[in-house]
Amino acid sequence: MGKKICSVLSTILLIALLALAGLMFVPRIFGCEEFAVLSGSMVPTIPVGSLVVDKKADNASIEVGDIVTYQISEETLVTHRITAIDEAAKTVTTKGDANNVEDGAPVPFSSIIGVYAFHVPYVGYISIYGKTPLGISGLCGVLIVVILLNFLPDALSSDGEEKHAIKED
Repeated sequence: MGKKICSVLSTILLIALLALAGLMFVPRIFGCEEFAVLSGSMVPTIPVGSLVVDKKADNASIEVGDIVTYQISEETLVTHRITAIDEAAKTVTTKGDANNVEDGAPVPFSSIIGVYAFHVPYVGYISIYGKTPLGISGLCGVLIVVILLNFLPDALSSDGEEKHAIKED
């Protein structure tokens, strides 16, 4: 019975890990990029902690109402909705869905990284914290648990069989 429980638990953990890995890496195969949402500026459309997947931006096909991710500094990315496009200046005006006013400065087309494709709630937290020492430790811990769940039942049952065999001799 214990062996069956360990097998089921390890299978569930492996499937969860593979699904997370798939969400993190498969979009890249199709030329998409993913970003973790850190603020509530796009709530309720995109909740805080979501993983946003963006397609490559084609400036000619961007329209008012599209959600785009753009770079405002070397380390800062923003995902907001386009409210206006200025073709002559090659800029867009953006606004977070939860914000009352549009963003302060127009965004140049060249700063747009991608156009929103979809998001997965809560997975952004894993992306963010998985890069910290505590997150890496947690991931290693989950892998150790999976390994233990696979080998522990065999180790325990073989010890029990050996003790039982010794008593019979």
